Amino acid sequence: MTQFIEYIKYMILGLVQGITEILPISSSGHLVLFQHLLNLQEPGLTFEMFTNMASFIAIVLLFYKDIWTLIKHFFIFLFKPQQRDEVKDDFMYTVKLVIAIIPIGIAGLLFKDHMGEFKTLLSVGIALFLTGGLLIGIYLTRELRTSHEEVTFKDALIMGLTQMFAIFPGISRSGSTIIGGRVQSLSLKSILKFSFLCYILISIPTSALSIYEVIKLGEAINWAGYLLAFGVTLVATYFTGKLVMKKLKVDHLIYFGIYCVLIGITAFVLHFVI
Repeated sequence: MTQFIEYIKYMILGLVQGITEILPISSSGHLVLFQHLLNLQEPGLTFEMFTNMASFIAIVLLFYKDIWTLIKHFFIFLFKPQQRDEVKDDFMYTVKLVIAIIPIGIAGLLFKDHMGEFKTLLSVGIALFLTGGLLIGIYLTRELRTSHEEVTFKDALIMGLTQMFAIFPGISRSGSTIIGGRVQSLSLKSILKFSFLCYILISIPTSALSIYEVIKLGEAINWAGYLLAFGVTLVATYFTGKLVMKKLKVDHLIYFGIYCVLIGITAFVLHFVI
């Protein structure tokens, strides 16, 4: 019976990861919070990286057509000069994606040995509160901007710089790219697509690292629990992603902002209670 309850806990964490990875409310912050609530502490960031790999696969499935087109046109631009004019826009879009992930890559390398220090309810609470406040600010200033659809190099750089802070649990990666993109008056639809494609590039090395870390830990982890969480995360990410791409609007950001503020306050209070 105890083992069954443990499996249920892992499935809950998988569901939390799958839903919150897509929404601008920080999956890493929610995993820290729920690990404390469920009394299911995992060493380091291995569990987060493992379930992140499931989200990565789900998002690849959601955008496989766009991914294939970008890859194909990237190599056509490089090796078929006579067709460059036809595929130039997609080639430049790929370059913008690479530019956008450089800041978070550098930040990840700089803080990789210290990330466990930020898995506290106090730091997560502060980060969630900050995420919520910024989302509310973007909502309140929504009428001041006229949106454009095409991602510029400046848009990519600004979103990359804001995305950099998402290495800290409680700072939403999708939320930070929305904030950066909306500051640049980029349309939400364009931001979401760019954000998810960035996530795919970011997740390639982290997924490879998660496989290495899980194998290295071997019997020290609950394999059945990890695999259950992986499966639930994959399904939850996929369907949440489909819903968000169809339904999410700038007007909805106020709800996510208020939610993050409330959850941030909750985590802050729990820090002194648990």
